[in-house]
Amino acid sequence: MIDGILLVGFGGPTPGCCERRANCPRTPGCEAECFVAGIFGDNPARRARVEEVTHHYHTLGGFSPYNPLTEAQASALQAALAARGHALPVGVGYRHWRPWVKDGVSGLRQRGCTQMLVVVLAPHQSSVSWDWYLKTAAEAVEALGPGAPIIADVLPPWWNTPGFVSANAARVREATAGWAADRFNAAELIFTAHAVPRPVESTSPYRSQFAETARLTAEALGHPQHVIAFQSQPSDSAVPWSAPTISEALRAAKAAGRSEVVVQAAGFLVDHTEVLYDLDHEAAAEAKALGLGFTRARCVHDHADFIAMLADGIIARGSAASA
Repeated sequence: MIDGILLVGFGGPTPGCCERRANCPRTPGCEAECFVAGIFGDNPARRARVEEVTHHYHTLGGFSPYNPLTEAQASALQAALAARGHALPVGVGYRHWRPWVKDGVSGLRQRGCTQMLVVVLAPHQSSVSWDWYLKTAAEAVEALGPGAPIIADVLPPWWNTPGFVSANAARVREATAGWAADRFNAAELIFTAHAVPRPVESTSPYRSQFAETARLTAEALGHPQHVIAFQSQPSDSAVPWSAPTISEALRAAKAAGRSEVVVQAAGFLVDHTEVLYDLDHEAAAEAKALGLGFTRARCVHDHADFIAMLADGIIARGSAASA
């Protein structure tokens, strides 16, 4: 019987030492550099890319809102489960920052959990998102040894569920509140997701799932047309990544005679640094240079429809298991 929930996500740098390195320099701003270097595996060959992305974090203050926004989702989910008569502890663990996934599992153990359900905080599946997180969760359980909660179940992927779609649509409506229908319909509606290497894309449902999320959200909005684009591609990769880029989508919108765009990062769950820098900073600047109006809708965050979808899905898994 499920007696705890673990949310597994990417993570982002917050103030203080993450204890990833044995010899932390503990210099001002070192958190962002350590976080980015950890993603690339402290590879000297990627040093230029580490410095480039670290600059993104420092441009926005040196830290990421990812963790507190994700923890707000966890609190909302725990409250939603309790309101449905399921008082289950909800823990959080990150692959690239504290609390690490192992810490999240350990925290659930301390709260009496023995069998946990894992929720992957990635809407669309690929080896570098969904599979990666599940592997990290399994490794955390193994590292903790006897007495650690087992992974009894995993919430199935939910890229096309009504709750996720309606939450995305609601965020677009919030961003365009007060717009006349003609203005909204004339704007280019662009949905973005994190780019992945083409070999990964070709061997996973990632792109098709994202395209379906975008299509369903556009339909919920009643928008006559939309496009998908990808962001956050590395600048130094010899391997092609997902296309078109957000930059290419903006230029295509201009060429098509659009006067403004509405952009939502539907491939992400919270407005963390990649969303804030790549869209609000870089893409917005490019749109301005092109003479395009630029409006960016928030990610789902802890929207009630999204949280209810997670809660109902978790309860359904538990009911099915006990049937």
